[in-house]
Amino acid sequence: MEIPLVVGVDGSDPSLTAVDWAVDEAARHALPLQLVHASLWESYEGAKPSFSTARPAEEILAEHIVASGVERARHRNAEVKVTGTALPEDAVSALLRAGPEAFALVTGSRGRGEIAGMLLGSVSLAVAARAVCPVFVIRGPGPGHRTVFGHVVVGVGDAIGGFGAIRFAVRESVVRDCALTAVRAWRNPSQEPVDHMLVADDAAWLRAQRATATLDDALRDAVGEHPGLDVRLRPVEGPAHRVLLDASAEADLVVVGAQRRHGHFGLQLGRVAHVLLHHAHCPVAIVPQPV
Repeated sequence: MEIPLVVGVDGSDPSLTAVDWAVDEAARHALPLQLVHASLWESYEGAKPSFSTARPAEEILAEHIVASGVERARHRNAEVKVTGTALPEDAVSALLRAGPEAFALVTGSRGRGEIAGMLLGSVSLAVAARAVCPVFVIRGPGPGHRTVFGHVVVGVGDAIGGFGAIRFAVRESVVRDCALTAVRAWRNPSQEPVDHMLVADDAAWLRAQRATATLDDALRDAVGEHPGLDVRLRPVEGPAHRVLLDASAEADLVVVGAQRRHGHFGLQLGRVAHVLLHHAHCPVAIVPQPV
C-alpha cells in the first residue's frame, strides 16, 4: 500500500489553500493524496426520533465538503491519485490517528469554526504539537501566489536527534530543485564576560565561526547523499525564533524539529516552532524528533 499525504479539510478558505498546496506536494513526491474531514455528526443523531429515516444534516455536509475537496484536487492535478473520507470524530483525533501511516499531515492555518483574526487554529496547533509524523501548516499567500523564492530553510539547533529535520529539509529541497538554507542562531550576550585576550568583535567572530562549524557538521552526512544540492550556511546573531521568522519571509518552506517525549500527551512544541506556527510568512514543517 502506498503511503499517502493526508490533508485535513473543513471547507474553509485556509483548508482549501492547504488542499491546493498538498496536491502540489503529493505530485512532487509521487504520492497519493488523502483528504480527511472529521465532524461529530453522530452526536446529533440521538436528537432525532427513532422512527426518522433522515440522514443527519452534518453528515450530508461532511460528505459534500469531502467531495468538493476531491474535485478541487483532481482539477488542480489530474495525475495525483486523490481519495477522500468523512469521519464521525473530532478533527484532531482523526488526523493524529492517520499520522502513523502517512508521509505527512497537512493543515491550514485556521479552520471553519475559528475566531476571525486568530493567528493559528486550535486543530492545527494540536496536530503539529502531537503528531508522530511530519506536519505541514500552510501559512503565507498560498500556492497560487506567483512569488517563488527557490529556498527551503531549516533551523539547526542543539537538540540531539535534530538530523531528522535536516534530512527532511534536504529531501524537500531536492524534489523542489531549489537551494537549502541552513540557519543557526548564535547569541552575543552583552552581559557575558569576554576573555581578556579577545576584544568584543573578536569574540563575536569566534561565535559566528563556531555556529558555521556546527552547521557544517550537522549537514555533512545528509547533504553528502546529494552532491549537486545548493546548500547555504547562515549563522545569524539573534534569538532563534526571530532569526527563523525573518528567514521565512524569503522562503518557500521553513523546517524545524520538535522533540517528542515518549508517554507525554500534552503539546510538545518548543518556542521556536510555536512562534513560526503563529507568525511565519510561509508554510512551516514540524518534524518530530524522539527524545
